[in-house]
Amino acid sequence: MSEEPASSPARSLPLSSTRNGRGSDWIYRSPQTVGASGIERIEAFFHQAGYAMHRHDTYAIGRTLSGVQSFRYRGSTRNSLPGGTMVLHPDEPHDGQAGTGDGFHYRMIYVDPALFQQALGGKALPFLEGGLSSDPRLFAATESLLRAMDSAIDPLEQDSALYDLAVALDTVAGAPDTPRPVDYRAATLARDYLLASLDRAVTLDELAAAAGRDRWSLSRDFRALFGTSPHRYLTMRRLDLVRQRVLAGVSLADASAASGFADQSHMTRHFKHTWGVAPAQWLKMLGSSGPGAR
Repeated sequence: MSEEPASSPARSLPLSSTRNGRGSDWIYRSPQTVGASGIERIEAFFHQAGYAMHRHDTYAIGRTLSGVQSFRYRGSTRNSLPGGTMVLHPDEPHDGQAGTGDGFHYRMIYVDPALFQQALGGKALPFLEGGLSSDPRLFAATESLLRAMDSAIDPLEQDSALYDLAVALDTVAGAPDTPRPVDYRAATLARDYLLASLDRAVTLDELAAAAGRDRWSLSRDFRALFGTSPHRYLTMRRLDLVRQRVLAGVSLADASAASGFADQSHMTRHFKHTWGVAPAQWLKMLGSSGPGAR
């Protein structure tokens, strides 16, 4: 699903190696989420020509991190700059090259359109005419899928992010908002299942099985009734546990592991995203001097 370079083959390197210099081209493929299919994530740098005219059977959605990425799409030349979002529709021919002599650095996700259609309940696929968007809703919806490229995404987080992206695409493309009935019982069963699973990874498929609904309608109903995604709800409850444990004197590393996070850095990323400060700083602000602050 990734781009086909126009000239010499790009190298597949770990991100720590690729950031040392920008004179040669490279492509990095992010680790796949276990048990997930239909999505691929890449980060790449091209000094001049990137890839010849080609087409995907997937959506290609991403952002330029530096430089100018120029590409031909639907009869016109487009220029992608940092701060915007590229959205290339399935089966639309496009190419890519540097718009300046500095090259271009970008991240991209390739999504099977069937995933978006399932998330949207069988609606027509969203279509953005020009291939570029400055809409902040779309930029925000791609954030969790385009960060931390050197590690796989938690399965529930990936499903939640795909749903957010599908809805953002649909909204930005101008689709009307149609109210739907919600299933309170199924959403409550899902919430109870999450509360009983704080110490382990949970997939949206297993959550849907526990609630007796398909995964995308459950995700819609859960958001409508509880104001957030299943993944965000689970993360917040885990963070509540971390705070309780470190205030009781448990170390940050041990509290992270006992609360269902992969490690302390994983917990810290979510903690800062939620409250705007690192957990050690939060403890210091509270005046804690227990072992959890170390």
